[in-house]
Amino acid sequence: MKKTLNFWKISSYVSAFLTVALTAVPAFATLGQPEPGGIGLQAGASPMKEKMAYFHDSLLLPIIVGITLFVFALLLIVIVRFNSKSNPVPSKTTHNTLLEVVWTLIPVLILVVIVVPSMKMLYYVDKTTEAEMTLKAIGSQWYWSYEYPDNGGISFTSNLVQDKDLKPGQPRLLATDNPVVLPIDTNIKILTTATDVIHSWAIPAFGVKLDAVPGRLNETWVRIDKEGEFYGQCSQLCGQGHAYMPIEIHAVSKQAFAEWVHKQGGKMPGDAAAAPVQSKNKKTGEK
Repeated sequence: MKKTLNFWKISSYVSAFLTVALTAVPAFATLGQPEPGGIGLQAGASPMKEKMAYFHDSLLLPIIVGITLFVFALLLIVIVRFNSKSNPVPSKTTHNTLLEVVWTLIPVLILVVIVVPSMKMLYYVDKTTEAEMTLKAIGSQWYWSYEYPDNGGISFTSNLVQDKDLKPGQPRLLATDNPVVLPIDTNIKILTTATDVIHSWAIPAFGVKLDAVPGRLNETWVRIDKEGEFYGQCSQLCGQGHAYMPIEIHAVSKQAFAEWVHKQGGKMPGDAAAAPVQSKNKKTGEK
């Protein structure tokens, strides 16, 4: 009995160590892009990704580690206590009602513990009813096109930067010639579709992965809470050029985003309302 208690005590220490070690990995990851040799989740830059990371690190990982250690312990017990040397006369036991009830109920309870927070998270990341702007991503073989319907219909295509054209600091197979520019602290509705086959618009740092299906609009949303450059890729096998249609997003302040929109020939939602007032003041000579 004492040995058994010591074993479970050691197992709990190992479980705690592995949980802390694995959950600490993302804190050292490069923001916005994958890191060579990385094994943890990419650092988050949105509330939805932070919820996903918390759900994984604080709930799923301890459960996975606990189940793994429990099964490993059972295997050791079986190997040591129920081998042919220890049991020259094998047991003829065929059923154990209590044991069968336990090994049925425990997995059910584990699933119930997992499903409640997971459903809340899925509902949260599904879509927003308070979108402040819209970005439409259109997948094609093998590049992305983008539209800003709320900003004067800005549209452009975004292609992979070839190795020979890479500038210092641009990551290989992730940099694009026309990055998407989005404001931080803004509820952004994301719409996806495709022109040919199924693609998938995915940005790990945002916790966003949405299929782009021809003839259909799919919807999700994101709220970026950190400025920086973020990268993703098509996450659906869409043909031989699948690995060469990256996604590059520059998250900037709201003021910088407005300047970029005006530079592209677009407009901000408040521009149309401000124009008549400006014209009236000019006519009357008022300031």
